[in-house]
Amino acid sequence: MSDFNRRDAARAAMLGGASFLLGQSNLQAQSSGAQSGLLDAHAFGAVGDGKTDNTLALQKALDAAAPLSGGVFLAPGTYLTRELHVRPDTALIGIAAWNYSHGGGSVLKLTGTDSSCLLNLTEARGATIDGLALDGGFLGAGIHGIYTNRTKWGEHEDGFRIERCQVARFTGDGMRLDCVWCFSVRHCELAYNHGDGMSMRGWDAFILDNWFSGNKGAGFAARRENASVTFIGNRIEWNGKENFVIVGGDGYQINNNFFDRAGTIGIAIRKSNWGPQQINITGNLIKRSGKYADPDSHDSAQVLIENAKGVTFTGNTIWAGRDDGNKGLWSPSFGIIYQGLENCILRDNVLHDGALRQLFADLGEQGPGVIVGDNPGRLLVPR
Repeated sequence: MSDFNRRDAARAAMLGGASFLLGQSNLQAQSSGAQSGLLDAHAFGAVGDGKTDNTLALQKALDAAAPLSGGVFLAPGTYLTRELHVRPDTALIGIAAWNYSHGGGSVLKLTGTDSSCLLNLTEARGATIDGLALDGGFLGAGIHGIYTNRTKWGEHEDGFRIERCQVARFTGDGMRLDCVWCFSVRHCELAYNHGDGMSMRGWDAFILDNWFSGNKGAGFAARRENASVTFIGNRIEWNGKENFVIVGGDGYQINNNFFDRAGTIGIAIRKSNWGPQQINITGNLIKRSGKYADPDSHDSAQVLIENAKGVTFTGNTIWAGRDDGNKGLWSPSFGIIYQGLENCILRDNVLHDGALRQLFADLGEQGPGVIVGDNPGRLLVPR
């Protein structure tokens, strides 16, 4: 890329990756994309007018990028498309200009109801998805935003990256990642989907600095084999079921997140045949869980930890409440519910106004080495 000189590099460093990509897309419109490896989707017939079906054009661009280990750039616009298959060692890149509620910038919008997803990352080893708004338009039934539909584990690490994307308004999950390992999801918003914000069957993941907001299912869910996840700095809020739920699982770091207004449990660590064990839950804020739960049930709780070994739950801040504007029902009934623990620590947490009925509910069956103490707090008395 001889036209990309030091002055361009300095400007890109100051203004960020978006200006770099915009400059590069302009270059590609004037020169061979094959030379740089960054292909302009418009050169393959894509039209971001919100009316044209771009499925064939975008798939052609993705296929052309594959032998180059290159990328496809989407200029700002709304590109209607059916299911697209991302290829290994390629990138699909746009301009991230979406906001909390609406898409913007480079938008891929689902058309038709005959797709299983919008972006299919199955076997897309080493791929990057960056700077897109994916909009499902609530079309069809059970259509996911980003999907890997494996039924068995691959021979190699997946190594894909999903960055700065909004994935919203799908009738399935925002992301449904089955049989994946070694990947990252960063700086994304997974919102307003009819399923989970993100459903994962896999391990070795970095999930950092994302929003999981307003999904009808859980915010984040791992209900089958799952392990070795770094889950840090996320905001998980107003989801219809649990904000965060894992069944079994091991090797989790769940640190410095904000869990707000879950439909049922804020953080649920549930029993299974393969765990849970070796989980660190530290420095989180857990607020107003149990919005839709029966107040007499254990779904009306801030935290549930059951049949776990080697769990550290320390330094978290927990409090009850109701909807914004001081409206709606107060919840939850319970603070922390635990059962069947072994060599676990639940201490140094603060539960000021932490629950309505009971701050700690010990359901018994505890094994050796369980320490519960030094957790100051009081019940909330609605006024």
